Amino acid sequence: MPLTGVRVLDLTRVLSGPFCTALLGDLGADVLKVEAPEGDSVRGQGAMRDGLSWYFAQFNRNKRSIRLDLRQAQGRDILARLIAQSDVLVENFRPGVLDRMGFTAERLTELQPALVTCAINGFGSQGPYRDRPAFDFIAQAMSGFMSVNGRPEDPPLRSGLPISDLVAGLYAALTVVAAVMRARQTGKGQQTEVSLTNGMISLLAYIATNYFATGTAPARSGNDHPIAAPYGLFPTRDGEIAIAPPDDAFFGRLADALGEPGLKTDPLYATQVARVANRARINAIVGGKLAAQSTAYWVETLNAAGMPCGPVNSVAQVFQDPQVLAQDMAIEVDHPGHGLVRMLGFPMKLSETPCRVRLPAPGLGQHSDEVLSALGYTDDERAQLRSARVI
Repeated sequence: MPLTGVRVLDLTRVLSGPFCTALLGDLGADVLKVEAPEGDSVRGQGAMRDGLSWYFAQFNRNKRSIRLDLRQAQGRDILARLIAQSDVLVENFRPGVLDRMGFTAERLTELQPALVTCAINGFGSQGPYRDRPAFDFIAQAMSGFMSVNGRPEDPPLRSGLPISDLVAGLYAALTVVAAVMRARQTGKGQQTEVSLTNGMISLLAYIATNYFATGTAPARSGNDHPIAAPYGLFPTRDGEIAIAPPDDAFFGRLADALGEPGLKTDPLYATQVARVANRARINAIVGGKLAAQSTAYWVETLNAAGMPCGPVNSVAQVFQDPQVLAQDMAIEVDHPGHGLVRMLGFPMKLSETPCRVRLPAPGLGQHSDEVLSALGYTDDERAQLRSARVI
């Protein structure tokens, strides 16, 4: 697999970090999840089946687990030995926590010169907010994302998904892979960092470029596109349909499919600028046409015309969709003692080295003895560590 042989030490919990390390594990990395004695809090969150959190199972597949009390000196000694044998360390503590445990950048380099560290935090380790606590909702609010999300007449709106956690996890995985490539070439590791808020700011895309160019902050536009029209959700005879003509050529295809070819040359609608200026008028015309037929009719008709469109699927409908099924975006993983667990599949498709689930999510501390034995700890030493509740 692409990351076979890459050893990842995972000190993260909840979502952003575990998502990052799950991606690395999906690509073949050997991921060791280091958990506090109480375990990752997600083990008790979300829908539970037979005592197993399927939320935890989703984001902690392809990992082993060691239960380690880092508040004790012996626990930190074990961590130091693990670091010396690792290629990557991922953590999502607040800035400075790892330093206070004695694992400064200098010591990490001493332990493993080629080590890549990736810190995931709320705001970054530099600046006046570095020590503030942050969660997904705070990053959505402070990044500007919520200010442009929702309808003009409504308050700012959060994403229904924990999007800043997920974006940070994606960036962190990409950062780790890039840094590991350099370490393999040079023998030198480095410290890397991803923050939830920076990740969300990076997604502002044309919202930011328009602001930079004009100095004007955009208003919320709901399901309408800020710089394109008609573009959004429209009612059909039996539901709603999403349409997305991004330019004049695609608008022409839409006009022809709706039986209104004259719209292409009407000066009110012939250009994108004109259509945005006359958004209410063109939306009313297009909406009136779409309301006359069913969603299924328009999905078939518009796609045949080369016009991007689709139904608004519920989550249940998503996992019944033939395209989603063909793409294996829902898979079943055997968890010993818990049966088959259904979870999301792999969006990354690799022809020669496909992602796969090699390990189900581990029990808390399931691999502690295995890991310590590989480090050279004897049976008696492991028993002592267990009696002292270090492991």
